[in-house]
Amino acid sequence: MAEIIERFGPLAGEYDVLLCDVWGVIHNGTAAFPSACAALTRFRAAGGTVILITNAPRPAAAVQRVLDRLGVPREAYDAIASSGDVTRRVVENRLPQRLFHLGPQRDLSIFSGLDVDFAPVESADYAVCSGLFDDTTETPEDYRRLLAVMRERGLFMACANPDLVVERGDKLVYCAGAIADAYARLGGEVLYCGKPHAPIYEAALGAAAGCRGGEVLSLPSVLAIGDSVRTDLIGATALGIDCLFVISGIVAEELGGRGAPDAPGLNAIFAAAGVAPKAVARQLVW
Repeated sequence: MAEIIERFGPLAGEYDVLLCDVWGVIHNGTAAFPSACAALTRFRAAGGTVILITNAPRPAAAVQRVLDRLGVPREAYDAIASSGDVTRRVVENRLPQRLFHLGPQRDLSIFSGLDVDFAPVESADYAVCSGLFDDTTETPEDYRRLLAVMRERGLFMACANPDLVVERGDKLVYCAGAIADAYARLGGEVLYCGKPHAPIYEAALGAAAGCRGGEVLSLPSVLAIGDSVRTDLIGATALGIDCLFVISGIVAEELGGRGAPDAPGLNAIFAAAGVAPKAVARQLVW
């Protein structure tokens, strides 16, 4: 049974490095969570290193601008490892192939400064999916015909955000991972550039080592913090590190809310995934 803890502080002393998820843990897409930001800031003040590890389909610099706008203080973290940066490296390795971008205009910063030859799906050589064209009105079902065309053409897809859904305020919206999974079910070839896959963790651990003066990290001294079983908890488990699972809106509705989560239901979710966190928190609070 996973232990539900009220505060992170008593656990913090066991770790030197945090790999902390962003959306759902330190903000909800519209505003920062002050208690979470304060907890990360306090961890750093005690000598710890915080790397934000996010499936945001944007370069780290663009993610930082969003965090600034939402009120996340820069004192809360040392560096950012983003799925967008991993995706960017995939694109760099495929220049000058023609690229079909499946996603909103706001994600074009992934390709900034690259000599990308954009093309429609009918003539592209591969695709990058960063999300839905309009995640306020669309669902993955709206992409059935487009994905069928991609599969017929045998297009490789790089998924810039493996998340299925995220919180935006008090709503859940679909992400690129939902589109990529639908394409994979059709037999399409998909490379997932973010959590729970290894490349983004390699980038995050490299950033942490750099922030600590090139120190060789011991995995038992690293803690992942996240709100998704599919990405955060499974990714941490595959890496061999502990995970603090934060109950967010993604799972809260299934568990009776954050305030009084259904513990047996929560443990059933973990058991079905074949993973277990170090502990569970209703929210990240020192």
